Amino acid sequence: MPERSIIYLESVTVDYDGFKALNNLNFIANYNELRVVIGPNGAGKTTLLDVISGKVQPASGRVIFGKDTDLTGLREHEIATLGIGRKFQAPSIYGNLTVWDNLDLSLKRPSKGVLAALLGTPTPEERERISATLQTIGLEEKADTRAGSLSHGQKQWLEIGMVILQDPALLLVDEPVAGMTDRETEQTGLLLQSLVEKHAIIVIEHDMEFVRQIARTVTVLHEGAVLCEGPVEKVQSDPRVVEIYLGHHKATHAPAR
Repeated sequence: MPERSIIYLESVTVDYDGFKALNNLNFIANYNELRVVIGPNGAGKTTLLDVISGKVQPASGRVIFGKDTDLTGLREHEIATLGIGRKFQAPSIYGNLTVWDNLDLSLKRPSKGVLAALLGTPTPEERERISATLQTIGLEEKADTRAGSLSHGQKQWLEIGMVILQDPALLLVDEPVAGMTDRETEQTGLLLQSLVEKHAIIVIEHDMEFVRQIARTVTVLHEGAVLCEGPVEKVQSDPRVVEIYLGHHKATHAPAR
């Protein structure tokens, strides 16, 4: 496999009763890269993340993480432990707890249960990490705020903070700006770009304005395989992409899955 790659899918097929959500897919993302994946409904975008995170097992092919770790057959929690974090489209936070407590619970430490974690006292190093994460996600002034009262965008940033506190080498992010205001969308782009120094990131997205804001390399999936890949300008001008995705999106304004 390529030396610089953090994740490498080789000839991966996912078959749902004859429907190939991924069809002999080959996909590579590198260390410290922010890769954006787009495509029309049913293209296989979310299935790609499902396979990498272990939610779905491929019928054939290999999924190699890092130098030589084959993720095929591993469970989700085992893959998470190896250094892959996932942010789903809908934020998953503890709404009745403060922003600080949500981050505290997410620290990578021996599991002792939620209650034990809440009653315990963070070490100075852990407090420093939480404070740094609050600054990174722009929620320093919301540390003592109940998470359930945050805006939609702020909840998304909080969950991103919760995931990065797990120290993932690879961060999987599914449609992060759905439902956000223009300002929140812009701030989310800046946040993701700032994280590339320490993490590789794969973003599934359908908002093309946002894709243009953050993307260096875009992968277009179609019918479970890579249709086109390259800089956003190249992808946007590819007639195949215009036909199967961009034109469809412009006509329907429907989120692509």
